[in-house]
Amino acid sequence: MDAAELFRRYGNRVYRLAWSYTGCRQDAEDVTQTVFLKLLEGRARLEEGKERAWLFQVTVNECRSLWRTLSRHRCEPLEEAAELAAPEEQSMLSAVMDMPARDRAVLYLFYYEGYSTREVGELLGIRQTAVTTRLQRAREKLKKQLEQEGTSHETGV
Repeated sequence: MDAAELFRRYGNRVYRLAWSYTGCRQDAEDVTQTVFLKLLEGRARLEEGKERAWLFQVTVNECRSLWRTLSRHRCEPLEEAAELAAPEEQSMLSAVMDMPARDRAVLYLFYYEGYSTREVGELLGIRQTAVTTRLQRAREKLKKQLEQEGTSHETGV
């Protein structure tokens, strides 16, 4: 699959993952560009069927690199990320995006991208048991948050 097709297919997902990490549209755009530039420069050999995993792993690594090199703070509200979701997902994604970064990442990768806990652990560089613990705690926080907001739809968590 060529880079243009990968960008068409996964560009929005890479951007949303980067935004969930950085909390800043401009940083997420920079990370997304860097990820696809690395792909275009041919630095990596992608295995057939593993393209998404490679893109997400590079995205996570680029976000971490950005946080190590810069002392960053949020530059705009994360609620704007909900605009990228389908209308029925907007309030749920908005609630997820309001959570702390470590909770956002595991929830996003597990529920929105469909990775297993083992795969999430590999992407984030943590143990599978840490992923399940974070998921459990994040679901509890999300449930409380949605109950406080009076959200009546089923959370699925």
